[in-house]
Amino acid sequence: MHLEAAPFFDDVADGPPGGAAHWLRASDGVRIRVGHWVPANAKGTVLLFPGRSEYVEKYGRAAADLYQRQFATITIDWRGQGLADRMLEDARIGHVHRFTDYQKDVAAMVQAAQALDLPRPYFLMAHSMGGCIVLRSLIEGLPVQAVVFSGPMWGIRIAPTTRPVAWALSFGSGWIGQGHRLPPGTKIDAYVTSEPFEDNLLTTDADMHDYMVRQLRIHPELSLGGPSLIWLREALCECRYLARRCTPDLPCLTVMGGNERIVDIARIRDRMNTWPGSRLDVIEGAEHEVLMESAQTRTRIFDQAADLFSNNMESKASAQSA
Repeated sequence: MHLEAAPFFDDVADGPPGGAAHWLRASDGVRIRVGHWVPANAKGTVLLFPGRSEYVEKYGRAAADLYQRQFATITIDWRGQGLADRMLEDARIGHVHRFTDYQKDVAAMVQAAQALDLPRPYFLMAHSMGGCIVLRSLIEGLPVQAVVFSGPMWGIRIAPTTRPVAWALSFGSGWIGQGHRLPPGTKIDAYVTSEPFEDNLLTTDADMHDYMVRQLRIHPELSLGGPSLIWLREALCECRYLARRCTPDLPCLTVMGGNERIVDIARIRDRMNTWPGSRLDVIEGAEHEVLMESAQTRTRIFDQAADLFSNNMESKASAQSA
């Protein structure tokens, strides 16, 4: 795999030393970006799958938390967001042609981790939409030792009275050539810079909120607004598909905010109830982005993640030969 140096905004990432980014080409030619941080004597590498509208630099502090616990991190700009190729002429709208296209990005990311010789074994940490993407990856055999989910998007929180409208509108818009438009109630501007901190849906921590706002104000090219109607259609279909699939046989921790208002809590609880040996940790009072909450909350989560990963190591020799 050819790895070409890509822009990396260390000025806003607040990550550990040695961060770098590379351009990759997915199998269909779409250009995506990965970023990575590697401590000396790393125990392994965490493949960190961001959520919708997110980007490499947003997880600089998470990478620092993992770095302190002796884990390398590689994360990604999914197609349609960050500095990756945008899928519509209006780059402010989040879009994907098929939700399974993200699996092409996953494959390229794993190939990049191998080409960079990042330390084995591999583990997973996935937030929101990343949790939806990775659940399919795991079902299809992605070779990792353990996974941590943060507010996974295994369903989208939509009021029962409007759910039929969401299905009809997202499907119908594609038939009449309007699938590139925003769903009602969404905005063309990034949520974090267009909504006030008070009662926001992402975090209760003012410092972490300022961290996200500062990144987009200094580097607005990272910004992304609401999703397209086609994205909504594809996401609804993918969540329905995954709800019918068996749970992977893999050590798992899922964390979510007690005040979660973006993803479907019932879907999370249903999945975790069928996941043998897994654990669900609900952070009282936290919002959707529990990895972007207070230092105390982040310590709680990353300590648990490091314990899970450390307790599910395979020998590096066998991992290298796999």
